[in-house]
Amino acid sequence: MSRTTVDTEKEPALISGAEILVRSLVQHGVDTVFAYPGGASMPLHQALTRHRDRLRTILPRHEQGCGFGAQGYARSTGKVGVCMATSGPGATNLVTAIADAKLDSVPLIAITGQVPTAVIGSDAFQETPIVEVCRGITKHHYLVTDVNDVARIMREAFHVATTGRPGPVLVDMPKNIQLASCVPDWDAPMNLPGYHVEDRRAQPEQIQQIAAALQLAKRPLIYAGGGIIAAEAASELRTFAERTGIPVTTTLMGLGAFPSDHPLSLNMLGMHGAVYANWAVRDCDLLIALGVRFDDRVTGKLEEFAKHAKIIHIDIDPSELNKNKDAHLPIVGDVKDALARLNEVVEPLPQIEPWVARVQQWKREHPFRYDESFDGILQQHAIAELSRLTAERKTIIAVGVGQHQMWAAQFYSFREPRTWLSSSGLGTMGFGLPAAMGAQAAHPDALVIDIDGDGSFQMNIQELATCYCEHLPVKVLLLNNQHLGMVVQWEDRFMAGNRAHTYLGPVDDEEAVGRGKGPFPQSRYPDYETIAKGYRCGAATVSRKSDLVPALEEMLAYSGPYVLNVLVPYHEHVLPMIPSGASVHDMILE
Repeated sequence: MSRTTVDTEKEPALISGAEILVRSLVQHGVDTVFAYPGGASMPLHQALTRHRDRLRTILPRHEQGCGFGAQGYARSTGKVGVCMATSGPGATNLVTAIADAKLDSVPLIAITGQVPTAVIGSDAFQETPIVEVCRGITKHHYLVTDVNDVARIMREAFHVATTGRPGPVLVDMPKNIQLASCVPDWDAPMNLPGYHVEDRRAQPEQIQQIAAALQLAKRPLIYAGGGIIAAEAASELRTFAERTGIPVTTTLMGLGAFPSDHPLSLNMLGMHGAVYANWAVRDCDLLIALGVRFDDRVTGKLEEFAKHAKIIHIDIDPSELNKNKDAHLPIVGDVKDALARLNEVVEPLPQIEPWVARVQQWKREHPFRYDESFDGILQQHAIAELSRLTAERKTIIAVGVGQHQMWAAQFYSFREPRTWLSSSGLGTMGFGLPAAMGAQAAHPDALVIDIDGDGSFQMNIQELATCYCEHLPVKVLLLNNQHLGMVVQWEDRFMAGNRAHTYLGPVDDEEAVGRGKGPFPQSRYPDYETIAKGYRCGAATVSRKSDLVPALEEMLAYSGPYVLNVLVPYHEHVLPMIPSGASVHDMILE
């Protein structure tokens, strides 16, 4: 054998940038990618085809479906969600999903094709400076200009997305970088001079300060958020609550972090939270805030929120401490670690028994309620029945945004983390169906249901095609009121009931609806049953109360994707309600 032959055999193989990126995904344990191809991302898709045995590529019908599908995957697993789009409009169609992931702290890697580096800045066909567009809505972002950097950048992207407070990372790949080749250095050191992931743990003296504060408190309350779920700290939270006897209220993001049917659960607080949860915040003398950000939809008027309480705030992100509400004891730290160490030293608090009894009485006297005598189907009733029918099954619920989202939070019983998928910070309509699709891909053995309103559903209705073609048996409980329900509610409460483009039926009906007439015969509205069947999904429409449970049972038993179109009234309001910027003293109960 000649020397030349030996040297050739020993020489590492050249690999394209696209291949390096896809191999990096595999090396980081990614098993599913949500990707929509285009001219500037074709080499990436060619590389994906070479890894079909280890990496499933799901083709949504819109790039926003890519982003929210990846989010559904990430939110339901805790792993990184990966989405991919081409340059220009493909990349900009990911923007909403990226912003959504940033506000809800979801680990997401968004990969975009880009025009070749030689023409960047020349207004080339389908060119958009997506890094600049997304600079304020990503945790980190890259425009790759050297194929030798791809392996390192992908390692950094996964590191940044998953460490500290999770978030989205954008990797913009010009087409010539995808096509260029090099011998990748898989172990190249990361180059993140401005990013230091410290071992953020509460100090021993801080743990002792919390324990001492608990001994002095007579009316303590735990306020738990999405940080509990992100930190995988639900078990530690439950132990802490049970050992101390302190009641727990959660944010919208925190649903599932503490079992809603637990005796110490006060369910959700905030604008549409439980009366008893908001009263408990009003009257508590110690508020233990865990993995929360004191969002305006929770606090309302800040100076009135927990105004009589000492506040302990634990969060992994130091920028959240004292940002909206000053804490008496702000602690930067991993909430899972902090709770685990607290559980080693805390004891039962017998002095809080009268407080717990008072809160429990409020809970009995002021439950979430609706008019059970209504002869049609109310949204709350449909959700409560769904919760009852699925209580013993592994079920994941996704929602759109609006009234149905709040009713799902109120009337569906969540007992486990990562079973509730909600666009909470950005409030993105159209989130529900693609997020459910992503969760179903991650959990093929689970029952995944999108509880949606007709306004939100139409924003990404095309993903029914993905559910059918990709064999994702997502169920849709469509609460169809022919209106943008939450905006209608605000019109009724604050705009004298004047309808300003919140009616989703024919435009020539809008004036009549504004005068309180309607709804009109279903023949005047979109026929969602027929639309769903056009996508080859199962479907049915129900309007009579007596037909609801059999229709739900049929939907749950169906082997593929299914849309149950439930006709509901448009004049129903989500209550309780604390008006924006108001306090618990202004709560609307009826």
